Amino acid sequence: MSKPLDSVSGAAAPEARISLDEFRELLDRLHPFAAVLGIEALEIRYGQATLRLPPNPAHQRLGGIVAGPMLMGLADLALYAAVLGATGVAESVTASLTINFLRGAPAGGILAQARILKTGRMTAGEVLLSPEGGGEPVAQAVSTWSVPRKG
Repeated sequence: MSKPLDSVSGAAAPEARISLDEFRELLDRLHPFAAVLGIEALEIRYGQATLRLPPNPAHQRLGGIVAGPMLMGLADLALYAAVLGATGVAESVTASLTINFLRGAPAGGILAQARILKTGRMTAGEVLLSPEGGGEPVAQAVSTWSVPRKG
């Protein structure tokens, strides 16, 4: 099986620094808040992650759209997964998160596709949130993360 290609350089992309199963176990053990929202980790690659917020009437606000705090939680967790995919440092924490709500998020599942733009002590990334069934993004977020040195 060949390695995925890096979209910028065309070279083979490095392996993710955490597996999907390891990430799920980490959430269960150290970050139980993810279970409160029911967020599912679908894929983690080096510097990229895809997570899903499942449909849930409790996630909706007036008008039947998915509430902003649910989208922010999904965006933050997707970026955390991408940071771990690139760095493997579970102690990384959000330093900033800015979200732009582009349109109302229809009731239903929401997919978050996160990617890291820069790694280092301050790591930066972005995430697009879109309806699970397809369609235009409902939100876009950018974030920086403080990544402590290992050892």
